[in-house]
Amino acid sequence: MRLGSAAALAVAGLLSCFVASAQADEIKVLTAGAFKPIVTAVAAEFETSTGHKLVIDNDTAGGLLRRIGGGEAFDVAVLTPAAVKDLVASGKIAAGTPVNLARTSVGVAVKAGAPRPDIATVAAFKTALLEARKVAYIDPAAGGSSGIYFSKLLETMGIAEPIRAKAVLVPGGLVAQRLVTGEADLAIHQISEILAVPGTVLVGPLPAEIQNYTVYTGGLAATAAGSVAGKAFLAFLQSDSARRILAEKGMERAPE
Repeated sequence: MRLGSAAALAVAGLLSCFVASAQADEIKVLTAGAFKPIVTAVAAEFETSTGHKLVIDNDTAGGLLRRIGGGEAFDVAVLTPAAVKDLVASGKIAAGTPVNLARTSVGVAVKAGAPRPDIATVAAFKTALLEARKVAYIDPAAGGSSGIYFSKLLETMGIAEPIRAKAVLVPGGLVAQRLVTGEADLAIHQISEILAVPGTVLVGPLPAEIQNYTVYTGGLAATAAGSVAGKAFLAFLQSDSARRILAEKGMERAPE
């Protein structure tokens, strides 16, 4: 959801109101993997300005969907729109509270100092995959959006069998770490998560024709629908401070 100047001022006013009226509180935030660097980066400023304390936990979108569906307690959750829709339908996230916060795209990474393959076109990207010794990406069975998309893309490109034969499937977390350890020489993951791994280099995004964007949506737990602290944090994630951090971490505002 993109904010205009008037909306941004409204958010700032809303946040100020919450800060002035709220008692310090602990906010449990469950966030899908690629959005964790954003939450972590804004935590100190939010906690200092409000007095609230964030308790942050993350998993794949599919993992969080299962955990929340199984009854895990939380105050704010940031997942994919489809997962949030399911949780609203099941009464786990309060209707009317979800808001689109950001989106990220899929990129390709190599270890720092390694040759950078040509991925400028779909054909070049296909060649880079086939020539790689090992290719790391999120295990689709874990429910990570980039892994699910990439697995389907391999089918579309007609190279599923040879790539899966040399795949390094990561159950969750930062895929590019497999480059640092030497387990893989090419990593496919959300750009925001690639940038979070020292010792790796972002080669670039997937070619435009096959690019995939993942939107992240935040919402309040149904049990915390009236939480002043939770509402304050969602408002903060739409502030100018959060917007600057989104850009630094390889994300952009989600379109309306």
